[in-house]
Amino acid sequence: MAKKSAPRVFFYVQHLLGIGHIARASRIARALVADGFDVTLVTGGTPVPGFPGEGIRHIELPPIAVSDGNFAGLVDATGKPVDDAFKDDRTSMLLGAYHGARPDIVIIEAFPFGRRQVRFELMPLLSAIDHSLERPLVMTSLRDILQERAKPGRDEETIALVKKHFDTVLVHGDPDFVRLEDTFPLAHQISQRIVYTGLVAPARAEAARDRFDVVVSAGGGAVGAKLISAALDAAPAIDRVKSWCLITGPNMPQADVDAISARAGNGIEVFRFRKDFANLLSGARLSISQAGYNTVCDILQAKCRSLLIPFAASGETEQGARASRLAKLGLAQVLEEDAISPQSMADAINAALDLPEPDHIDLDLDGAAGTARILRQLYDEREHDRLSV
Repeated sequence: MAKKSAPRVFFYVQHLLGIGHIARASRIARALVADGFDVTLVTGGTPVPGFPGEGIRHIELPPIAVSDGNFAGLVDATGKPVDDAFKDDRTSMLLGAYHGARPDIVIIEAFPFGRRQVRFELMPLLSAIDHSLERPLVMTSLRDILQERAKPGRDEETIALVKKHFDTVLVHGDPDFVRLEDTFPLAHQISQRIVYTGLVAPARAEAARDRFDVVVSAGGGAVGAKLISAALDAAPAIDRVKSWCLITGPNMPQADVDAISARAGNGIEVFRFRKDFANLLSGARLSISQAGYNTVCDILQAKCRSLLIPFAASGETEQGARASRLAKLGLAQVLEEDAISPQSMADAINAALDLPEPDHIDLDLDGAAGTARILRQLYDEREHDRLSV
């Protein structure tokens, strides 16, 4: 009997500002490869060092990003606004990649709950999938907390797209912490398609050789200069902290990085990026960061005290919702972005250092492997149904 080929997964992810989306997708892709899936990861954002990692087939579309934190307009790698010809080229490349991969499963990260900026290529992709001779399973991959939508009709449009094109909604969260309906009120209309995978955290890491009392990180860094600068302002007032690690992120403007580096005194080291970020947290007394999904998962897995400063520009609500839930569980101290000052930052750092050490985290942090198990089950059920016809 011929050996059964590995199920083929075509995984699309578009990061526009930070690195959270590509980081989470890479963790999931690695877990799928470890489970025996043949994974093609298609990305369309600015390249990020270390992602998606070894062992994953990677197709890079011409990169696009948003010009600022308002998520308003799309620009190419040179900062030039993208035009219709650029969009047509990307769409053709994406469709060619799909047809070449001939997948059994398609995962589209965020859409249609988010990433409407790239519907110019995702709607043609969904049409091609629907017209495939052997239609693959189609899933959307979501973080646990969604951005609240102000425009009327958006949620209804999302529901219609899910019902028409998607078999499964993978929610990368623990339903005992937050459920999809908490931030997406119409979730009950698609409840039969929703599956919770657990939070996509990394494996528990050993402490790094470099030890720092406090690790301050700005995620991708595109909008993190204020957070890093505030920690620098507060550092002289925190006598019980002897060593600081400041990670600016790969997307922080060079001028901001230079200014931060110039101000760093004794006991303060500045880095653009640390591949061993999770290891650094495992050896730290405190993490100071925004409240993005991946960073919070890293912190929880490391069982590190945390001070969260949720990104809230342009009406962003997702990080604030996550931070407030963690604070209620006693797992974080929270400082609102618009309340930052040298004194408020120093006070918040001291309060966070006084938190009990979070040695027991009662949340499902095994979401990457959980996703692989769910895909394996859904794929096997699909194959069983095909053979039974």
